[in-house]
Amino acid sequence: MSKLLDEKSNPSSLSPLTLAFVGDGVYDLLVRQYLVDQGNRPVGELNKIKVSLVNCKSQSQFASQLLSELTEKELSVYKRGRNASPKSTPKNATVADYHSATGLEALFGYLYLNGEMERIQDIFIKIIKRFDY
Repeated sequence: MSKLLDEKSNPSSLSPLTLAFVGDGVYDLLVRQYLVDQGNRPVGELNKIKVSLVNCKSQSQFASQLLSELTEKELSVYKRGRNASPKSTPKNATVADYHSATGLEALFGYLYLNGEMERIQDIFIKIIKRFDY
């Protein structure tokens, strides 16, 4: 599978926060698809489970578990995202978790814009196997 839009972009030239902006949407959509594929449930229940996967604390934990499995380039993108200086942080997360989650989102954004769908799936499967709901 390729990107949803066949537009040309150079993810290496984008800021890490821009990559995280894209990666947040990619990750969120993957979680939603995964949950729907698990079976038909009430939307409120789906949303509750989704929120438990798409939050700073969970994403930070998943990122720390994945670091040893990333390529050198992927690790570099993650670190650029983690070290970025956002304008604000969420109320319900630590600064460290927020930065780590931003790194993971930047990685998903980079891979998506680079058209690396198989790698996105590989990483997401590793994440979801670590999650028990």
